[in-house]
Amino acid sequence: MANWLEAKVKRLIWWNEKLFSLVVTADIDPFTAGQYTKLALQIGDQRVARAYSFVNPPSSNNLEFYLIKVDDGALSAALARLQPGDSVQIAAQSNGFFTLDEVPSAEQLWMLSTGTAIGPFLSMLQEQQVWQQFQHIVLVHCVRHSDDLSYKEMILELQEQHPQLQYVPVVTREKDITPLKQRIPALITSGELFAHVQLEATPDVAQFMICGNPDMVKETSQCLSDLGYNRNRRRSPGQITVEQYW
Repeated sequence: MANWLEAKVKRLIWWNEKLFSLVVTADIDPFTAGQYTKLALQIGDQRVARAYSFVNPPSSNNLEFYLIKVDDGALSAALARLQPGDSVQIAAQSNGFFTLDEVPSAEQLWMLSTGTAIGPFLSMLQEQQVWQQFQHIVLVHCVRHSDDLSYKEMILELQEQHPQLQYVPVVTREKDITPLKQRIPALITSGELFAHVQLEATPDVAQFMICGNPDMVKETSQCLSDLGYNRNRRRSPGQITVEQYW
């Protein structure tokens, strides 16, 4: 059973009509970048809760979550109506193993994300561990439309601070917005992704973290498996670490 605390809404950041970030404050237990917690609201006679990954680093006093508003969603539509000063329930303890502590050190780290699943990667990139653990870091964010490319200002600031970071935005449903236009599995299979960033990825130098919807995770994992990469497990370290984002 979750230990629920009251969190105060500090602000909502709207990226477009569907995507928004919810920033709250609460005295939760310490967490690790890449983990998630649960947010909840009392709707009718029941508590409706969903899991959301942190966008903020553990060192931040503000707790930030990146969401998509689903009009008929059980919780997201209600969260989207919150105003500064409102309350939302938050689980005190965070969970999840999609963290850098679970990933073997390597020369390259490929962070492959779609939609709001970029959130846990942003949390990791605001911590020092990732820059010490990997020499080259590639953040891929694949979306359907250009206005879905949120957090670009933060990412550009991270690039200025850390030249080892390459940011690869991918827009699939608009022409001539980004150099790469296909979904991530296709970009891996064709070799276009690796050529674009001018890095030769092989199992002895590369680690892949994949975060997205179940189909994306499954297809991307299979593409990498076909190229000789293996799932990363504690008993048998590999090169593929995954998180399904719903």
